[in-house]
Amino acid sequence: MTTNKKSGAARLEKQLGPMSIGSFLRSWRLAEDISQREFAESLSMSAANLCDIEKGRKGVSPQKAAEIARLIGYSEKVLVELALKELLEEAGLAWEVSLVKTARRAG
Repeated sequence: MTTNKKSGAARLEKQLGPMSIGSFLRSWRLAEDISQREFAESLSMSAANLCDIEKGRKGVSPQKAAEIARLIGYSEKVLVELALKELLEEAGLAWEVSLVKTARRAG
């Protein structure tokens, strides 16, 4: 049995090419055949905000990425990895992100 150690975002990029959370959301929206306005409303954000995210002018926090994933029924891990990847790139840090879910800590 082999284990694929690549992150969910890395596997997605291998299949589809370089991926950002904005390009993911745009692809998702187009695949679902819904307008930017409809998709933004379903995500509880303005169409202008979604447009800025899709075009890479704005990023998404890891918390918002997890929320979006839950709303669209997609992997939280993949969207949070994409959000963190963008934050690291923006900071000029060359790191790959791979998340492992842990139990929540009390307190």
